[in-house]
Amino acid sequence: MAKSTKEKVDEKPKVTTEENNEEEFTVEQKLIALYTLQQIDSQVDRIRIVRGELPLEVQDLEDEIAGLETRINNYKEETEVLKKQIVEKQNAIKDSEALVKKYEEQQMNVRNNREYDSLSKEIEFQTLEIQLSDKRIKEFNAKLDAIKEEIEKSNADLEERNSDLSVKKAELNDIVSDTEKEERDLISRSQSNHKYIEDRLLTAYERIRSNARNGLAVVQIERDACGGCFNKIPPQSQLDIRMHKKIIVCEYCGRILVDEEIVNMVTKN
Repeated sequence: MAKSTKEKVDEKPKVTTEENNEEEFTVEQKLIALYTLQQIDSQVDRIRIVRGELPLEVQDLEDEIAGLETRINNYKEETEVLKKQIVEKQNAIKDSEALVKKYEEQQMNVRNNREYDSLSKEIEFQTLEIQLSDKRIKEFNAKLDAIKEEIEKSNADLEERNSDLSVKKAELNDIVSDTEKEERDLISRSQSNHKYIEDRLLTAYERIRSNARNGLAVVQIERDACGGCFNKIPPQSQLDIRMHKKIIVCEYCGRILVDEEIVNMVTKN
C-alpha cells in the first residue's frame, strides 16, 4: 500500500554505513577528542621545535667554521705576499748598497767638483732608498707578526667550533633517533582522534592552529578567561561551555573553549 503524504513527511531518512561511515558522537565526546588532539599536536610541536633549533645551530656552526677556514686561508695568502715583498725589499737594499759602493769608487776618480757632487747625490739617494726599504721591511714584519697572532687565534677558534659541531651533531642524531618513533606514534594517535571529529570542525581546528602563534586551537577556561588570549568569557558562555551541549569558541580569538571537567577527563586517561 502507498504511504500517505504525512507519513512521507514524518519519516526520517536513514543513513547507511555504505553511504556514510561517520558515527554520531555527542558534543562532549567531540570536545574530549578535540582537547586530546590538541595535547597530542602540542607534543609533536614541542618535538619539532627542539629538533628544529638544533639543525639551525649545526648550520650556524658549519657556516662559522667555513668562515674561519676562509679567513685563515686569506691570512696565509697575505703572509706569502708579505714574504715576497720582504724579499723584494731585501734585494732592493742589496742593489742600492752595490750602487753606493760603485759611486764611492767613482768619486775617487772624478775630475771636478761637479762630478763629485753628482755622485754624492746618487749616493744620498741610494742611502735613502736603503732606509726606506728597511722601514718597509719592518712594517711587513710587524704585519706578519700580527697575522701570525690572528692565525693562531683563528685556529684556536676553529678547533673550538669543530668540537662544538661534533657535540651538536651527536646531540641532533640522538634527538632524531629518540624522537622519530615518538613523533610517529603521536601522529598516529592524532589521526585516530580525527574519526571523532566531523570534517567541518576538524578544518576549523587546523585553521585556528595555523593562525595561532603557539599552535593552540583548543584551550581551557582559566579564571573566567580564555586560556589563549586571556580575555574574559561572559557568564552565559561559561555556563554553555560547562553544559557540553555545543561547541563554544572565544569571541575574541576564535579558539575552541573547554572547561576543567573536559580537561580532567583527558588527563586522567
